[in-house]
Amino acid sequence: MSIYQHFRQEEKEFIDQVLNWIDYVDKNYAGKLTDFLDPREQYIVQSIIGKERSCRVQFFGGQKQSERCRAFLHPDYYEPAEEDFQITLFEIIYPEKFVTLTHPEILGSLMSLGLSRGKYGDILIKNKQIQFFSASEVADYIRTNYMTVGKTKIQLQVKPLSESIVTDELMTEHSVTVSSLRLDTVLSQAGRMSRQKVQTLIGQGLVKVNWTTVDSPSFPLKEGDLISARGIGRIRLITVGDKTKRDKWKITLGKMK
Repeated sequence: MSIYQHFRQEEKEFIDQVLNWIDYVDKNYAGKLTDFLDPREQYIVQSIIGKERSCRVQFFGGQKQSERCRAFLHPDYYEPAEEDFQITLFEIIYPEKFVTLTHPEILGSLMSLGLSRGKYGDILIKNKQIQFFSASEVADYIRTNYMTVGKTKIQLQVKPLSESIVTDELMTEHSVTVSSLRLDTVLSQAGRMSRQKVQTLIGQGLVKVNWTTVDSPSFPLKEGDLISARGIGRIRLITVGDKTKRDKWKITLGKMK
């Protein structure tokens, strides 16, 4: 049975990368640290490694509740420490009395530095205090080159991970049944709105799955997917269970408050 059939066709390249990471650990008896992964990518890594391999994996993104995490693949006899994940926490110092900076503005300015999204972890904002996690191997580059967000001049301070902001974002979980795992069906159930309204949102480009805009209402969802939709918020498909006697899927959704 091919491992690829359990995942999306467009995920094949990432799956090949995971298999190469595992092969590296098995052959070299050494750890392998990845870039920051989104929840879906973390799910794929965990699914492929499973529980039977001599290779193990742990995830860490700078704090316990991190959404984007680095994966550390390692031999089963090794116990990873926080230092193995090589994560740097930056705080942005800016004239907060006069300027309000948003998450999209910060992410956009970080991406303009020319680094991949995988080099950045979560962006944390609370009461105008702003922090973000980065891969330590690019921290010096970021510190040297990251000086503005839009037209606002900023400075960076490195903080210990223990001083990271704990945001107020909470997730409530609930179990539901759906007739299919189509994006419009699941989002309609999660947002308690008609499929027609959901399909309009999708058609307007206002729905993303794992940070990528999806324009097809029939897009098939899988465990670990993170959905964000204008007016509904952020929804995570936590688990997909068995089908009921009425041929409906049992799923668990997490909704960000």
